[in-house]
Amino acid sequence: MLPFPSLYSADMPVVITVLNSYSGWALCAEGFMLDMPLLTTVGALIGCSGAALTKIMCDAMNRDIVSVILGGYGTKSTGGGEAIAFEGEATMTNVDETVKLLTESQSIIVVPGYGLAVAHAQYPLKELADTLINAGKKVRFAIHPVAGRMPGQLNVLLAEAGVPYDIVEEMEGEFRRAI
Repeated sequence: MLPFPSLYSADMPVVITVLNSYSGWALCAEGFMLDMPLLTTVGALIGCSGAALTKIMCDAMNRDIVSVILGGYGTKSTGGGEAIAFEGEATMTNVDETVKLLTESQSIIVVPGYGLAVAHAQYPLKELADTLINAGKKVRFAIHPVAGRMPGQLNVLLAEAGVPYDIVEEMEGEFRRAI
């Protein structure tokens, strides 16, 4: 059982990076105790990279590491107030409307998610992107820093399908807020 109480499913990648960081610090301590500088150095590198990745992922999800470790304790989700009211409407579409929207658009941003990995849809998506680019459209892929189960998973899937690196962008700063 994990040492973290009631976790949100979106926190799991962060928990994995925290545990990865812990393993690095344990290796560092082992190297120090056994007087093995190589173990100490490698452990410190793993610990630092895990801690840095944890920080990046927490920032990307707008979550505090303490909230992740404590399972949301002390956040608004544990309060007794009214539930958040969602504003706006969901927009439903079908294949014909989607084709029309893509045909009329000049710039298209594709934000792939976990469903892309599950469906193995990177190859059809690459074909769609090629078709749109050949039609003179500007196509970009926006990858969230916590995409998939671990960062980089979607980048790897898109690279596997042959999507050029220059149209794959990380969602950070203004780009993330614009989407």
